[in-house]
Amino acid sequence: MSSDTTSDLLFVYGTLMRGFDHPMARLLSANADFVAEAHCRGRLYLIQHYPGLVLSDDVADVVHGELFRLHQPAPMLREFDMYEACGEGFEQPTEYLRQHLGVTLADGSACDAWTYVYNWPVDEAARITSGRFLAP
Repeated sequence: MSSDTTSDLLFVYGTLMRGFDHPMARLLSANADFVAEAHCRGRLYLIQHYPGLVLSDDVADVVHGELFRLHQPAPMLREFDMYEACGEGFEQPTEYLRQHLGVTLADGSACDAWTYVYNWPVDEAARITSGRFLAP
């Protein structure tokens, strides 16, 4: 599946999920359609009051989140790049990197979606072993 056909999908696992009363979460819900609950391979860490996803090769490491289809991908991704402090003009290395990642939907189907991967050391961070930022 090429990135061209999936560039309108965004996987979120933290403060952008439904249920967060946050301006950027409201912006996402107003400019995207919720597709499904989904998960990806990775480890979740509590950075401060927000989580960071670190990629992992271990099949036991799962991060749970939500998949959205953006109505206007380019301008919305620019907005979220600014929110995640990884847009143009931010000092390198940025805290997050936006990249394509394979995600699995609740029905077992898989696709590629944009997500924000944590890019700083997590040595001092607490691991969220459940892989869920929001308690179920």
